[in-house]
Amino acid sequence: MEQSRGKIEIREYVALLILVVGVKLSDDTPSILVEYLDNAYWMAPLLMGIESIIPIYLTIKVITAYKNKNLHDVLLHLFGKFIGTVLSCILLLAFFIGLTYDSAIYVDIIGTMYFTQTPYLIIYTVLMAVCAYGAKKGLEHIGSVSWLVLFYVKFSLLIALLLALKEGSFSFIYPILGPGSLEVIKRSTTHVSLFVEFFFMGLIAPYLASAKTFKKGTWIAFVIIVIEITLAFLIYLFVFDYEGLKMLDYPYQELIRLIRLGFLTNIETFFFPFWIIASFIRFTVYVYLISVFLGGICNIKNFEFFTPTIATLAVIFGLGPEAPTFTVFKIREVLLHILSPMFLVFPCLMWLIAKIRGDLKHEETNHNN
Repeated sequence: MEQSRGKIEIREYVALLILVVGVKLSDDTPSILVEYLDNAYWMAPLLMGIESIIPIYLTIKVITAYKNKNLHDVLLHLFGKFIGTVLSCILLLAFFIGLTYDSAIYVDIIGTMYFTQTPYLIIYTVLMAVCAYGAKKGLEHIGSVSWLVLFYVKFSLLIALLLALKEGSFSFIYPILGPGSLEVIKRSTTHVSLFVEFFFMGLIAPYLASAKTFKKGTWIAFVIIVIEITLAFLIYLFVFDYEGLKMLDYPYQELIRLIRLGFLTNIETFFFPFWIIASFIRFTVYVYLISVFLGGICNIKNFEFFTPTIATLAVIFGLGPEAPTFTVFKIREVLLHILSPMFLVFPCLMWLIAKIRGDLKHEETNHNN
């Protein structure tokens, strides 16, 4: 596979990861979790993070053991051309479905909360056209933009959460364990794919400055994201209580509508541009990763040319459900259940095969410095 014309450094990689995964705190993820866990739902990201440590560690261990190989190349090396290609196709399909229905959620947010008179087709087309353009520009461009906007996006989030705290009550946290510790652990495990992007980042490992960048950058972003999402979920609970959250599809959007700053009202228009930028970056990265995956499977070096096709297909399938507010939510939850065991099992299986083959014995000599 053709190498990127340049490689991104750790700060761009960390920024990219934080924006891609961190923006999930603003979609329907809190609503999905609170339905089962009541006021203990805020613990789920923390437990998911703990459960994700081993899969992420093994992914890094295996990917960095092979110089200049990405996730697809490693699958071919470990499982053989036929089985490796089949596994890559399964992962590619799951990832594409994730792009389709996750983007449909964000189009629904934009359409129902901000541009109520604009047809979904127009919103979806604009969203994916921008993402396809960004993905075609390459990873260097995506990484640079991510680093440039990271501070502004996260600063706006911090301000929103702090301003919302004065509208909340800390007593809503009780009883802390909600439906019970066993239920919290169970639901955290079945939805652990919240962090599945850390596995798919193996697709761009050769395009990072070094193996150390991939390893260190992944862990830095992971810790920040777990803390960020956990705190955001906790503040949602303080402001709305779990009964209120069950009636909200998008808690973050409702949160910024609730904020008042002196005589200023409707200041959600201040936070919207930063949120939409993070959303664009998230799906731009998705389109780029799927292009890399598809290029590897089809053995096409110039995989960037797949981006317009991928974006077009996402729009076509994303507009399929007649009632996105209900249908897409259900499909997304099913997808979380499907991806969770894949996220937990695939890295372990890859590590086991690599260990049996003896590829990890001289791992240190294969690291980029």
